[in-house]
Amino acid sequence: MSLIKPMTQILIDGRDVWDHSGTRPCVRENFRKIIECGTPALGWLTYASETEIKRVYHRCKSRFCPSCGYRATLQWQREQWTQLPDVSYSGLVFTMPGVLWHIFKENRHLLHDLPTLGAEAVSQWMEDKFKATPLILVVQHTFGRHLNFNAHLHMLVSAGGLAESQGRWIGGLYLNPVGLMKLWKHGVITYLRRAFARGLLKSDLRSLELEELLSEKYEVDWHVDMEKNISKRHFLGYAARYIRRPPIAQHRLQEIDGPTIKFLTKDTQTKEIVLDELSREIFIRTLADHVPDQYQHSIRYYGLLAPRAKSRAFTLLFKLLGQKRRPRPRRLSYAEMMMKYFKKNPFLDSRGQPMQLIGQCFPTAA
Repeated sequence: MSLIKPMTQILIDGRDVWDHSGTRPCVRENFRKIIECGTPALGWLTYASETEIKRVYHRCKSRFCPSCGYRATLQWQREQWTQLPDVSYSGLVFTMPGVLWHIFKENRHLLHDLPTLGAEAVSQWMEDKFKATPLILVVQHTFGRHLNFNAHLHMLVSAGGLAESQGRWIGGLYLNPVGLMKLWKHGVITYLRRAFARGLLKSDLRSLELEELLSEKYEVDWHVDMEKNISKRHFLGYAARYIRRPPIAQHRLQEIDGPTIKFLTKDTQTKEIVLDELSREIFIRTLADHVPDQYQHSIRYYGLLAPRAKSRAFTLLFKLLGQKRRPRPRRLSYAEMMMKYFKKNPFLDSRGQPMQLIGQCFPTAA
């Protein structure tokens, strides 16, 4: 059994499961990129020193690729940490009843609006209670620890807001999980009702059955988890693990050669690491459910972080906070990134001599 690039091997062995016209185009494209990443299929650059010649294969740059996603994630973390002001933050997790997951899974186009619904709940709460606008960063997840489809939101929200009418920053503001839960629940249920009324929501349920389901879930409490005084570094580190990589880390994959894929997961009740397993076909289909649609963003920005508000109010915000805006960090080159995080320069030969670019090869168009 070989666990070198296990995700690639799983996709190669199960190609008949996903590489056909019945699979979403974005899934086929991303899975194909993962298989071809770092291989001659994408072309290469040729480097040479006085004694050695070396090929450096092109990377696929897919957001779902375990390798390429990691480099993009590190860059995103650096940029976000410098752009966010140094204020107190809270971490929120907005969930919904499990029966609604299937509705969003079968109507993926509706997933695009979930971050907006969550952000609107927070913005409305802050406006009604404090007449202030907070900083809101939303990371959307579609998976649980067992790789099941579980639509929920992770949010970083400033524990304060800008009161533009008063021209001041109001700090030390609290967020009420119960109040936010009610606004979030109302927003999602109302959204689903309107989507169905306009023919934008497809369901196996009849109209009356769907309405009964939504009414039933409106009467129960949803779960909104809040962590006070979360550091922006901690949140960015957690969120970054999932925004540009597959929902399962490759080190969790234990057995991939048999009829089932076995992987490690955490049992939330016993708090122990256990071995989970899925058939190869179900594992690949489950993985495909979490590939984001084309142009679907994993991170969304609202409140003072929204593009329009940021360009208009960020200068005032930093002035009120008495802080200096940090410049956006320069993007690290491939060699710099490898040296910084892996202590390895890919452009040195085995003797430590620098290698120069002497040629390149591009893939032949199909």
